[in-house]
Amino acid sequence: MRSASPMRHAGLPTGLIALIAVAVLLVWFGTLDARHLLRPDEGRYAEIAREMYAAGDWVTIRYNGMKYFEKPPFHLWVTVFGYELFGVGDWQARLAVALSGIAGIGAMMLAAARWYGCRVALLTGLAMLAMPMWSVAGHFNSLDMTLSGALAGVLAFMLLAQHPDASPAARRGWMLACWVAMGVAILTKGLVGIALPGLALVVYTLATRDWGLWRRLHLIAGILAMLVVTVPWFWLVSARNPEFPHFFFIHEHWERYTSNVHAREGSAWYFVPLLLAGLLPWLGLTPRMWTVVRERAGAVRGAGGKPFQPALMCLVWFASIFAFFSLSSSKLPGYIVPVFPALALLVAVALDQINETSWKRQINALLVLAVVGIAAAPYVATLSRASNPNEVFRAFAVYVGVAFVVLLAGMLLARRLLRTHGLLPSIAAFALSMFLTCTIGLLGHEVMGRRASGIDMVPAIKAVLKDDMPFYGVELLDHTLPFYLGRTLTIVARPDELEFGTQQEPRKWIPTMAQFVSTWRNGHPALAVMAPHTFDALTARQVPMYVVARDVRRVVVSNFPLPATPETPPAAR
Repeated sequence: MRSASPMRHAGLPTGLIALIAVAVLLVWFGTLDARHLLRPDEGRYAEIAREMYAAGDWVTIRYNGMKYFEKPPFHLWVTVFGYELFGVGDWQARLAVALSGIAGIGAMMLAAARWYGCRVALLTGLAMLAMPMWSVAGHFNSLDMTLSGALAGVLAFMLLAQHPDASPAARRGWMLACWVAMGVAILTKGLVGIALPGLALVVYTLATRDWGLWRRLHLIAGILAMLVVTVPWFWLVSARNPEFPHFFFIHEHWERYTSNVHAREGSAWYFVPLLLAGLLPWLGLTPRMWTVVRERAGAVRGAGGKPFQPALMCLVWFASIFAFFSLSSSKLPGYIVPVFPALALLVAVALDQINETSWKRQINALLVLAVVGIAAAPYVATLSRASNPNEVFRAFAVYVGVAFVVLLAGMLLARRLLRTHGLLPSIAAFALSMFLTCTIGLLGHEVMGRRASGIDMVPAIKAVLKDDMPFYGVELLDHTLPFYLGRTLTIVARPDELEFGTQQEPRKWIPTMAQFVSTWRNGHPALAVMAPHTFDALTARQVPMYVVARDVRRVVVSNFPLPATPETPPAAR
């Protein structure tokens, strides 16, 4: 039941909406540089882009100087543009995901405005901002958000094209934009960029028997547009690297999906807790979201054929992607980020139909969560791990406490605004406070992330490392130090994810520890990074090593006495 309260339809002044938008953008982009890069994804993609930037080769992707064909280059290209414009750094490395997250929100708001009006468009944007998985992924340098932003464009542009009032020219234009976005998705993470939209489209067609939809997709022109986006790079990289097609299409697609070749197993329920966490503030709306689909909200019969059902398409989009990755033998948390734009539109339509009583229950649920979070902060301060001692958790607990205090204050403000100004201002306060809570929590992770990044070791290493010195990664592929040092590693003994590259260019690595020890003893001055247990094993073998820097995860050593302390004995200490 809709409330009869005159405040129900109270909106937000245009000036206030503009002010909120500016504030959100400032927080969204202004916090990109507040954390150091995490391993492996953030460091890996930042370093690959740095090597592309330094070499000027935008075709053959390399990591630590080795051929690296696991993913296509679009995300890396955007990152290199950031380096070209603003220099190499942490926030520049995250610029691609931040832009993708905002672009996804904008695309879905545009589609929501077309089908349901400006109020639902605003609610869609607020819903996406408040989704923890979306806001966190938008600040984490990984391909998942870049793919999700492109796929949000695919979904949004298709919804715009299928509106019954769209003119033939507008439908053609939006569908071409949809196919181009699909091409961008393919250039970001491979064939999944067309497999996921294709699966959703097939399932929707089977569910609705709307075969006429396929005639409105502009298949021939659309496929040509998609090929114009994708084929040039695939053709160039295959021409320069004949080994690419088999590795990329067979190993990285078929074998990765059907086997645990990358050791990323998970149960069929792996993504359920991630879905619940990602949809956390809106979980109470799930029954209303189902009602939105069941009642065919927004469906309008056009000139002929069956009416297109945007809400059902969003549900099918979510369910198809969720099932696709749940059935895969390879699972990582970021894989399901593409489901959230579709869920956000359903959340927005449900919010547009909610009454004050039901909305107050949503606020009260997060009030309870805020109180529990505040109560849990002292417990976080008692934790301790080998990699993160208690003082780290004490610092993190402060951020946890502040984040949940902000959430509590936001929920109290939402309750007050519901009484005084109506639903929309209350929903805005609710969503923005959840967005700030996630942002503060993410910023707090820097107390752990800084230690993991190795950034505090960099000054000591730079004081010793010269341009002509080899730098070895001994049984360790460090994902962050190379980026911060601006130097690649020569891998020793354990290729890790560079196995394909070492097979293609075996001269660029040292395959055995015996060869490394011989080179280390008799070669030029050099540095090496290794895990502490490797350092202990080599020390026991009387291999000459002088500690340059160390933390709990890695030790950096030289094969020559350090300039400041030439009398320092080999690092048996």
